[in-house]
Amino acid sequence: MNKIYKVLFVSVLFLLVSCGKEFTVEEIKTINGYWEIEKAQMPDGEEKEYSISESIDYFEINDKGEGFRQKVLPQINGEYLTNEVQEKVTVANEGGKTWLKYKTEYSEWKEEVVDLDEDELVVKNENDIIYHYKRPVPFTLK
Repeated sequence: MNKIYKVLFVSVLFLLVSCGKEFTVEEIKTINGYWEIEKAQMPDGEEKEYSISESIDYFEINDKGEGFRQKVLPQINGEYLTNEVQEKVTVANEGGKTWLKYKTEYSEWKEEVVDLDEDELVVKNENDIIYHYKRPVPFTLK
């Protein structure tokens, strides 16, 4: 009987860990704006910290769950430079999870939205690498 409880406990734990979360379009629109990578967690548990990011991601998602992501470069005066290249983004809820599906002229890929609020964005790519983003703090020289 004890083995049955252990198997049941492990099964329930697995389901809780493997289940993602579906975000509404209104919740996903929280992603709009600038995001700076803070750290990446590899599938083996190793973490890579990003103390300084040369580029920042800018997202713009509309009420239909469509939009773009663009890499921008922060400048000393607080503004951002861009090369005008945008990755098309479509938000999709599938299998109990929310996905950001990217498309460019050359490639397509997707990332699972693991967590999202005003100050933190966590996504997992198709290689099971988890990226943690935070809102950047603009810097200026005065």
